[in-house]
Amino acid sequence: MTNPPGLLISAPSSGTGKTTVMLGLLRALAEDGMAVQPFKSGPDYIDPAFHLAAAKRPSFNIDSWAMGEDLLNAISAQAAGADIVVAEGSMGLFDGVAKPGAVGHGTSAETALRMGWPVVLVLDVGGQAQSAAATALGFRMYNPDLPFAGVILNRCASPRHERLTRLGMERAGLPVLGVLPRRGDLALPERHLGLIQAVEHPDLEAAIAGYATFLRDHVDLDAIKAAASSGPVGPSSAALPRPPAQRIALAHDAAFSFTYPHLLKGWRDAGAEILPFSPLANEAPAPDADLVWLPGGYPELHAGTLAAAETFLTGLRTHAETKPVHGECGGYMALGEGLVDKDGTRHRMAGLLGLVTSYEKRKFNLGYRKAELVAPMPGFSVGAALRGHEFHYSSILEQPDPPLARVFDAEGAEGPQTGSVRGHVTGTFFHLIAEAEA
Repeated sequence: MTNPPGLLISAPSSGTGKTTVMLGLLRALAEDGMAVQPFKSGPDYIDPAFHLAAAKRPSFNIDSWAMGEDLLNAISAQAAGADIVVAEGSMGLFDGVAKPGAVGHGTSAETALRMGWPVVLVLDVGGQAQSAAATALGFRMYNPDLPFAGVILNRCASPRHERLTRLGMERAGLPVLGVLPRRGDLALPERHLGLIQAVEHPDLEAAIAGYATFLRDHVDLDAIKAAASSGPVGPSSAALPRPPAQRIALAHDAAFSFTYPHLLKGWRDAGAEILPFSPLANEAPAPDADLVWLPGGYPELHAGTLAAAETFLTGLRTHAETKPVHGECGGYMALGEGLVDKDGTRHRMAGLLGLVTSYEKRKFNLGYRKAELVAPMPGFSVGAALRGHEFHYSSILEQPDPPLARVFDAEGAEGPQTGSVRGHVTGTFFHLIAEAEA
């Protein structure tokens, strides 16, 4: 058995325009009547929401560092019924970590190899012409086993620029699948964690429709469809992660939205009820929920509103008296005693943990994490080994509570951000991706 034919959209580095290409391609193929299954290679919790908006089909992360074979098989099986798969890479094609995780080093190239998806390399050719072929050829030959569909030349300045760049690609024997002229209005809005969230885009539907028209005008869609391919699917018995409770009150709004789609799909598939609520709208979690889960997001941008949301805070505190509450990253910050915003103003948070964090005193925290639990958290017992990812700019000012876990980076170095536990309340700065497979 095989998956639908697919492609992986990648680039030499971030900032080359691959997300614009990805969204335009998803929508253009969908407009052609195809059922398009999107995926995201790597630990990104923002892009899948954009993929969903473009393809009208849920997108899932595939992560060769954090996920074992069983979970990778279960996630790849989500493409069943699709006509074509289009996956988006993270960072540069071969960028990953030094030491392998569950399967590999977390690179987009590993995803393409494992899934059998030929790579479409998006090249920013600004400031060069024939020399772009040397870059593309280097990526093509760095791993000769990697399936390679061709290149899309982005930010081409003129017909002469296109002609010269194509000459280089022809000499290198690399198919040119499209040439995108330079346009300044195609950039997606960004903030400190990358793209803004899909729900925050002022007119996302119009933007995606524009990308699709742009791609249709400048890319050979027939050649892209013909280049798609796929490898075998793993065992269909593989399952997505099981839920940590039966009835889960899940915070979901502009302050809390960073939840991996494969987790939510696994929870629902196993029969759990997801009960969304909005802290920013001053909504309390459902009183009959078994668990309250606060995912990551941007509480540092909404600290004043959250501090004044008495209905939310009272409901959260009442729940925590007898039942579990868990927070990830931004959710962890909101469970703490206080949050200092970028202007230095301290806002009172839920006070369920002693944690005090500061967005004024910024510290860049980025990378894979492996956690060994020293206390239980919802869905996992002491000793469980979890894999996740951390990405934030906040620093810890105070953390008086007992640690939740020993936390290590991808190279095995133990870090100080252990998460914390108090009563029924737990929190971590890392976003859970999967439990380590035996």
